Amino acid sequence: MRITGINNGIQLNHTTFGRRPTKEEEPDLQKAMDDGFKAIGTDQRIAITHGSVFPAAGRDSFVGSPYGEGATRWINFLKLYGFNGNQLGPNGMILYDDKNYSPYNSSALNENFLFIDLKPLTTEKYGKILSEESYEKLTIPADADDKNYRLSNFAEAKYVYFQALNESYKNFKANLAKGQPEAIQLNKEFEEFKAQKGKQTEEEGLYRVLSTLYGDEDCDNWPEYDSDLMILTRQDNIKAKKHYASLIKRFHKSIEEYQFEQFIVTKQIKENKEFRDGIGFTYFSDLLVGCSKMDYWRYKEAFLKGYYMGAPEYDPNKPHQTWGVPVINPQKLFTQDGKLNIGGEFLREKLRHALENCENLRIDHAMGLIEPFIYREDSIKYDENGKQIKDALYCRYLSQLFEAGTPIDKFSDYEKILYKIVFPALQEKNITDKNAPVWENLCSEPTLFKKVYYEQNNLPHMIMLDYKRGKDENNPNDWYLLGSHDSIPVLNMLKRNGGAIRQEEAWEPRYLAGYLNQDPQREKENIKFCDKISNTLPDGTPKTGDELAKADMAIVQAKFAELLLKKKIQISFADLLGITDNGIVYNIGGDKNPVFWRERLAPDFEDKYYENLSSETPTALNMPEVLKTALQASIDRQLVDYMNQLNNDMHKDEKIIQKREELYAQYGQLLDKLQHYADVLKEKE
Repeated sequence: MRITGINNGIQLNHTTFGRRPTKEEEPDLQKAMDDGFKAIGTDQRIAITHGSVFPAAGRDSFVGSPYGEGATRWINFLKLYGFNGNQLGPNGMILYDDKNYSPYNSSALNENFLFIDLKPLTTEKYGKILSEESYEKLTIPADADDKNYRLSNFAEAKYVYFQALNESYKNFKANLAKGQPEAIQLNKEFEEFKAQKGKQTEEEGLYRVLSTLYGDEDCDNWPEYDSDLMILTRQDNIKAKKHYASLIKRFHKSIEEYQFEQFIVTKQIKENKEFRDGIGFTYFSDLLVGCSKMDYWRYKEAFLKGYYMGAPEYDPNKPHQTWGVPVINPQKLFTQDGKLNIGGEFLREKLRHALENCENLRIDHAMGLIEPFIYREDSIKYDENGKQIKDALYCRYLSQLFEAGTPIDKFSDYEKILYKIVFPALQEKNITDKNAPVWENLCSEPTLFKKVYYEQNNLPHMIMLDYKRGKDENNPNDWYLLGSHDSIPVLNMLKRNGGAIRQEEAWEPRYLAGYLNQDPQREKENIKFCDKISNTLPDGTPKTGDELAKADMAIVQAKFAELLLKKKIQISFADLLGITDNGIVYNIGGDKNPVFWRERLAPDFEDKYYENLSSETPTALNMPEVLKTALQASIDRQLVDYMNQLNNDMHKDEKIIQKREELYAQYGQLLDKLQHYADVLKEKE
């Protein structure tokens, strides 16, 4: 039946060809989505949207921000469709080399000033420290076009922010000297920030000065007295401390400008958190396994000299992944009396920073905290054909590595990282369940890792349903994904290698149809569903053209319905919005491409979403429809479980009828409401 009493009016103030929900309908739609997820027990519904991916609002500064007005629009959109959180990427400052824009090369301990929303700096709240004229000159209109995505321009963004923040700092100081009330208030907050993070940001500001002076971000290429400056000052070397003090004095203005940038972005992060707390929306930060060259300079003595972290490849035709990530020296993790050494302090600072303004986190490459695969700097060689020569002696797991026949001492200290650093940091944040973070365990599993991760702590898996059946995976602590920020869109997986993935049992139409339609009384619906998602007609003739496109989208939605039946799920922004253009992908793990890390949401992403869903061959996820399919599957599953409990009960048939009636009395109206909004999203304007 059709739900009655729903406002079916059409919003008139937009120019798309898709019928979007009206403002009057939105609260009812959001409630239906929330009720649906609650009914099937999907507790964590997390979108994956890294910081630079967020859309522009009004004007565009060439890169997205998870804290500005565009972020507010994206969060509200996600909330409308039942999401209660978003996984960010690492949010530290990236010292770009103009070729690698990966957030996994960012700093682990500071914030990315490219995430500052410049518009508020032109307002009274900030004392108008950025002029409207400069803002208009440096940014461009966030105009719509025919694409449902944008590409970040990091080089242009760096120029914009250098100009805008330089002007903002100068105007702030000038306004303060004039006694402007807004500047006085801003300075009060700035001084409070420096009281908390002054030493850290002073050191980071000095690094930025030195890397600029030497024209090189790698401190190992600097003169020794500056390369090892932080080591020597920590050792109370008098000459080094005097040199440090002289540099701070000489470059005070440049260092304070860096501190001011960090203050502004931190202020906006806290404002965004207040907004998110008010609507019950969670940000997951990303605890990257590595760190930036800035972090390395500050904690240089913590790292194992000459070694880097990567990932092993056992296929002889594939090279080891060489990430260039510094490795913490196991002897620098803890002191002899069990306290944190310099390496342990660095890890603790990473965790505290990751959790400072986010409610939870994703732990990138968990193996790196237990049994990292490392390689010596000079061990990666290539033959005359450019093929990597794998050096078995110096490319190993840490516990297996030998130097001149002698094992590195105290490698087992890595086993203590979880107990002495990670779990206590979670407790500090009141995250009492160690299963709560997203643990990324998609890696090889050496003996030590399996011992600590699984046997001792039973930590969650990250389950990719790309090649697994939801029916076979039922641990409520595990996190489930279909595609990710490191893969092509799921719909495009069906077009890869001639659609080979359809041959996997996880994509078998009869399995999916049967899993999502288990009630024996709904056998006709089961058959109809199977025909809909199959790439062949009932007579075996292959579908082609629009018929095949519709079948591909139908089976993708079926797989996402299978995903929604899990307790903790993640969905990539690209899959949600149907961004499937050839050659456009946020990232593919282990590959390299100039377009990687640049994909972002279009400024009119809402209009594009509704236009997509109302087309003849949509590629975006119709979330009410996917949720309705999952809810129906949940009802069927509850009924079948009840049937199995009855066994030889002489009143079995009557009880099954009664149970079915009870379930539809409880959920029937919700099913109809979800179907209503699924149909709304398919309507033309």
